[in-house]
Amino acid sequence: MELNADFSQRVVVHSDRIGWQPSPMAGVDRRMLDRIGDEVARATTIVRYAPGSQFSAHTHTGGEEFIVLDGVFQDEHGDYPAGTCVRNPPTTSHRPGSEAGCTIFVKLWQFDLADRTQFHKNMEAGLGDAKDGVATALLHRDTRETVTYSKLEAGAVLTSQAEGGTEILVIDGSVAIDDDILERHAWLRLPDGAPLTAKAGHQGARIWMKTGHLRHAKAPVI
Repeated sequence: MELNADFSQRVVVHSDRIGWQPSPMAGVDRRMLDRIGDEVARATTIVRYAPGSQFSAHTHTGGEEFIVLDGVFQDEHGDYPAGTCVRNPPTTSHRPGSEAGCTIFVKLWQFDLADRTQFHKNMEAGLGDAKDGVATALLHRDTRETVTYSKLEAGAVLTSQAEGGTEILVIDGSVAIDDDILERHAWLRLPDGAPLTAKAGHQGARIWMKTGHLRHAKAPVI
């Protein structure tokens, strides 16, 4: 399966406007944003766990990273409430689920296979002082990518000139980008060389952003 697999193209998905699709596990549904592959895939997805649902134990051969959008995500390593960023590199394993239900934004098979950097962190805890209405936390940086979380006041502008492509998820609030208004859970991917200018709406916005990574995008090696 290929979905939004041409990384030279600008893509916007208003994910809250599309339907949920069932996963192979009962009670776990998803909204696919981009994908190369079938059940083993380089994928960017919003996943919803119904209360009491659980995936079977599995190993993330190509790595997994996610942010918890609502509810509490759980596995044998701990409970991760909304606002948590989790990075599970290649070779890590777990049995994910949610007793109360949750929604996560997850990326699979997008790691260097030699990467072993693992963490979980509260994104709000890392926020610095606001500058021109924008406060930003650095979540992760290596030679392939930079991942940040930003909190924008009403009317504030977030910009990026980073090379290697840009990807954002609007966690809440809204931003205007070119001719698009991106609201809660909207996702934007910009190709290498495309600058980003995002102006927050009247309620402000919270934004997850990754840059630099698209030049490494490829199908999973199975």
